Amino acid sequence: MGISVQYTVRQTMSNLWRNRLMTIAATLTVAVSLSLVGAAILLQQGVSRAAGVWKGGVQLIVFMQPQASQADTAATASLLASDSMVRSSRYVNQQQSYVEFKNLFAGQKDLISAVTPADLPPSFRVTLRTAKDAGAVGARLGGRPGVKKVAYNQAGIRAMLKVTGALQDVIVGLAVVLLVSASVLILNTIRMAIFGRRREVAVMKLVGASNWFIRVPFMMEGLVQGLLGGALAAIVLVGVRSGVQSLVARFQVNALNAVVVPGHEALLTQLLLLLIGSVVGAAGSALAVHRFLDV
Repeated sequence: MGISVQYTVRQTMSNLWRNRLMTIAATLTVAVSLSLVGAAILLQQGVSRAAGVWKGGVQLIVFMQPQASQADTAATASLLASDSMVRSSRYVNQQQSYVEFKNLFAGQKDLISAVTPADLPPSFRVTLRTAKDAGAVGARLGGRPGVKKVAYNQAGIRAMLKVTGALQDVIVGLAVVLLVSASVLILNTIRMAIFGRRREVAVMKLVGASNWFIRVPFMMEGLVQGLLGGALAAIVLVGVRSGVQSLVARFQVNALNAVVVPGHEALLTQLLLLLIGSVVGAAGSALAVHRFLDV
């Protein structure tokens, strides 16, 4: 007996509706667990992008004295240009520093009004060939005429990566537990469907229905639950990304722009959630059919 698409769809929908409470519970569990997986992926992507911008971009800042002479500034620029440890450097004058200052303290009007461009030091934003050279380059520049201070950001980046790494581990661990729970719920849902149709299955076997003809509707039931859970998680992911983007735009913190994951990367993550959901659903239903459906 061949497998009819119409029969499979009808039986799958019938099983889902008959055990709708279990179906809803399994779907929501898949959705919650995959939402956590998606959040962990977005967190990892955002942190990687931010670290790429901060670590692979500006690794060292050479602050000049506000009143540093052109000769001192030119000498520092020449030293940076000739240093084999320096990949590139960019000079930021006092007016540009003032624009950055206003963006950074956008919510503190009194502070902004009390500061003028002349109060802020110009600086060189330096990209190194390797981050481990920051100490050597900083020591070489620290005592030069016109140089006020050399700032490093490696410690902050390492701390950020450590904290977000630990947070990712917790999120992924919780997501794995929930995914296992979702698989068990799907397995129980399919088992209930098999139990509810046990007489119908016995009749189909007597009239010569093939094993796959009997199995496929039950397996499709789990697959649909997993896909629905993945779709809900993908929708949640859209909301999470939009919320982060809105917060960054609201507070106008340019340094956090890199944390917002681009749309195409978010889309790939959503497709991955759909794939994981379908795999979890198919695995749970396949195990249930293998254990509880005697064909």
